[in-house]
Amino acid sequence: MSRARVRGLRAPVALTVPALLAVAFLLLPLLGILARTDWGGLSTHLTSPAVVQALQLSLLVSFWALGLSLLLGVPLAWLLARVDFPGKTLVRTLVLLPMVLPPTVGGVALLLGFGRRGLLGPWLEETFGLTLPFHTSGAVVAATFVAMPFLIISLEGTLAGLRPAYEETAASLGASPLRVFATVTLPMVAPGLAAGAALTWARALGEFGATITFAGNLPGTTQTLPLQVYLLLQDSPEAATSVSLLLLAIAMAVLIALRGRWSGQTAGAAVDPVAGRVPSAADGSGGGDGDLGRTETTRPGPGDAPAGDGPAVPLKQADADGDAPGPAPERWRLRADVTGFNRLTLAAEPGTTIAVVGPNGAGKTTLLRALLGLTPRAHAALRLGDLDVGGLPPHRRGVAWVPQNGALFPHLSALANTAYGLRAQGVRRAEARRGAQRWLDRLGVGHLAHRRPHQLSGGQAQRVALARALAARPRLLLLDEPLAALDQTTRARVRHTLRGHLDTFGGVCLIVTHDPVEAVSLADRVLVLDEGEVLQDAPPAEVTRHPRSPWVARMLGRNAWPGVAGPDGFALDGGGRLVVAEPAPAATRALAVIAPEAVAVHRERPGGSPRNVWPGTVREITALGSRLRVLITSDEAPDLIAEITHEAAAELALADGAAVWTGVKATEVTLVPL
Repeated sequence: MSRARVRGLRAPVALTVPALLAVAFLLLPLLGILARTDWGGLSTHLTSPAVVQALQLSLLVSFWALGLSLLLGVPLAWLLARVDFPGKTLVRTLVLLPMVLPPTVGGVALLLGFGRRGLLGPWLEETFGLTLPFHTSGAVVAATFVAMPFLIISLEGTLAGLRPAYEETAASLGASPLRVFATVTLPMVAPGLAAGAALTWARALGEFGATITFAGNLPGTTQTLPLQVYLLLQDSPEAATSVSLLLLAIAMAVLIALRGRWSGQTAGAAVDPVAGRVPSAADGSGGGDGDLGRTETTRPGPGDAPAGDGPAVPLKQADADGDAPGPAPERWRLRADVTGFNRLTLAAEPGTTIAVVGPNGAGKTTLLRALLGLTPRAHAALRLGDLDVGGLPPHRRGVAWVPQNGALFPHLSALANTAYGLRAQGVRRAEARRGAQRWLDRLGVGHLAHRRPHQLSGGQAQRVALARALAARPRLLLLDEPLAALDQTTRARVRHTLRGHLDTFGGVCLIVTHDPVEAVSLADRVLVLDEGEVLQDAPPAEVTRHPRSPWVARMLGRNAWPGVAGPDGFALDGGGRLVVAEPAPAATRALAVIAPEAVAVHRERPGGSPRNVWPGTVREITALGSRLRVLITSDEAPDLIAEITHEAAAELALADGAAVWTGVKATEVTLVPL
């Protein structure tokens, strides 16, 4: 909804009046404090020894409560947001319970749990000599009990809004779960964590009921500022009002400071929560390519088996300058048996690139995630070379992944993003950054090394994500539409650079793509999936000549109609019948493939040789280089694509809605058995 429309809305009177009454109801008590404050004696009241002592104790208790809440609450919030486990609903209920319990009931519960006659109290006293009631530590426990839920609930919501792709990508680069949590998760949820921590501290500072019930009201020991207000109301109401004003001011300051912290936005930029970036006018997605012809490659690290969270990883290739050859790349053949939603066996020799294609929902991304060990929908028994890695966690498999959105870590620069995998594998910082810079240079974004993802355009961010995966030196490389965000010119140049790397890559690469040019130019094999099963696994030339999937045929620009061969010709599933020069045996299911350039378009019914003739209507005309692609619909056949020259279109006076006739020779129809 636009800002103009929002400003033009008028709330109904039936809603406005109760809303204003609610505001007045909330505001009136606060105005009462302001109106009854003895401004002249304010300084005297706030600097009295008892108030100062209570304030110091309140600060001590609230900060200890905050520390305990962070220590215990952050892991619990992560478990609630990220892990499904039995009793999760019960645990969340326990977290919420202190927020809805009367504070005095909470104090009674603490007494029965941690008091001298409670469930745990006697053991604490006998073992550690620790008595919580009527002790400052008891005030800390009471404040933590009522305040920690604020941190857990706010942080759980922030974590739930953080897409797992960031953490999964970090794991695929070799980072252990603890490293992922410390270097990716926590920095990305820092605004929500700060907001939750502030609310927790403010709530602990103002705690009264549970404290007085559990820890008592001992001056200098458990008498916090709210308890001091309670005592002052009996002896000095003016001083109680002054101290209440102080607590009110602290609470208001916290809430004002939290404004804007929930969004997690960086200054001056609306961050995309998926890609962690915003479009940038500077350096468009195809601009600033730098020197894509550079052939430097990552130099060897400190050894073939660096220490760290991940497994030993191979050093991939020699220096492409030719004058400083490195060690020969290790070879990692692929063998995978995938079960679940995907059901297939995949084998490939080192250096093989496989393009994975298919319609939406075919199981392409699920296959990649199964190889990574990231999805319950499918499981892969995976061997890379002589190593069985199917039972290993993602960070120990040596499998690097570039997801569709790139998933660049928004709190790291392009250089730090690219070096992340090497650092996770134990490579020294300086060496990792040098290797990362070389990969950024090769992909034409080296001059953007110190920019954050939100300062990159979509194409630039995608190239950085690709550089990050290549720099990690994986055994198996998985690319999920890695070039989709690039313009045509940049895509061609990056495709050439990627092809050069894959030619010397010692492992196997799987590329999910919807681009036929990528499939043909990058891949040695094309794997066609549909509903988790393999329809075709063949070299690109074979798939181009004889596609066994209507979707793949259309992706390649062909007309493809499934049907069944019969005595009277080829019966199409969508209605109609084809005459073919080389009919298949009766009852054979097949795919009739017709090249668009083999379709003749006429304004009158043609005579002569065409055996397949249908009337139709032009529905769309699209320019394709020096030719035009014409979509023609008919009641007698499925939709048909014809490819003609601009001159022919002008001679036929084609336009949307024009009535035409189409003709296809029987010799131009190829039947591919299904």
